[in-house]
Amino acid sequence: MIGRIRGILEVKKPPYLLVDVNGVGYEIHVPMSTIYKLPEIGGMVSLFTHFQVREDAQILYGFFEERERVLFKALIKVSGVGPKLALTILSGMDVLHFIQCVDKRESGMLVRLPGVGKKTADRLIVEMAGKLDVSLAFGESLSRKLFEDKVDVSSPIVIEEEAVSALIALGYKPPEASRAIGKVLYEGATSQDLIRKALQSLARA
Repeated sequence: MIGRIRGILEVKKPPYLLVDVNGVGYEIHVPMSTIYKLPEIGGMVSLFTHFQVREDAQILYGFFEERERVLFKALIKVSGVGPKLALTILSGMDVLHFIQCVDKRESGMLVRLPGVGKKTADRLIVEMAGKLDVSLAFGESLSRKLFEDKVDVSSPIVIEEEAVSALIALGYKPPEASRAIGKVLYEGATSQDLIRKALQSLARA
């Protein structure tokens, strides 16, 4: 089992990467949430990975964060959700937002994701609501309790993710939402500040 890859980023062509590890090039399938956080070509990259062996192929999936890999593995256990759709879900919604949608049974938010119809959204909720136990690298539960009690909602990373997710919920595509928030990001901003400034910027575009 290949659990982590660390090497030089040689090719970045979403949703594929090519990472050179001591002369061996690994082709890795990744969600857009990972693409956004990668260095420039030639930079060093470290990814958590999931290796899938099928009769017709051996495929390596990569994730910038451990919690994304854990959620990916949980998603592909759901009936009708394969690796491709799992990557799409991770590309369009961050882990904490997905957990909230499932736990609160907000199927309307899930069907906004490309490839997720009403039946799939309902199946995700039925099979995962109240059962989701996504773990961080140190084994902490990333359930609603973690979100409420342990996640620092003032963290710049959390604030940025919340702002991007809000724009996606308003109908903007993930790359467009990420770029818009990135342009207006500044130290000390709240998610509401970023959303407002990003919407103003998008309206002028």
